[in-house]
Amino acid sequence: MNRTRILLADDHALMLDGFTNLLEPKYRVVGAVEDGRALVEAAIRLQPHLIILDITMPVMNGIDAAREIRKRLPQSKLLFVTMHASPMYLNAAFDAGADGYAVKSSGRGEILSAVEAVLAGNRYIAPGIAGDGPTLSPRERQILQLTAEGKSRKEVAFALSISEKTVAFHKENLKRKLGLRTTAQLTRYALDQGLI
Repeated sequence: MNRTRILLADDHALMLDGFTNLLEPKYRVVGAVEDGRALVEAAIRLQPHLIILDITMPVMNGIDAAREIRKRLPQSKLLFVTMHASPMYLNAAFDAGADGYAVKSSGRGEILSAVEAVLAGNRYIAPGIAGDGPTLSPRERQILQLTAEGKSRKEVAFALSISEKTVAFHKENLKRKLGLRTTAQLTRYALDQGLI
């Protein structure tokens, strides 16, 4: 029997074990990774039917990983299962190509329903997530995450292959959009939103 192949990505080993136990009776879990870069590499190598991923992961966050995977593997389904119930993340996930969005506080039955809905070609959004928050561009999210990780303007510029001037421009935009004034406030915002 050719069972549906699922790839898991979460930076908590306990979550990966929980998903594996939940899914194994019905699906084939082909891999489990703990960071966004490893996720992109595993997805290209394994070509799963479905990828269940978190947003907050080291090296590369889930949104950026999803965008990369969507370009390379348009046929793979993407289901975010995250602690973020914020509309800002919901919008960012769907902008990156998500097929579904559930929260980690969901029960086992809801996670299975989300998996089935997405595999059937339907869009799934967990109950209780709605509305609109500030929408950050992919580049703004990258700069916010790297800044909050304590990287200097120069280090951020090097990591993203852009100029320091461009980093400064995006940081000012971020502050304006989010109503913040300092880098420390940006870092606090990123922590509160679970970006690091």
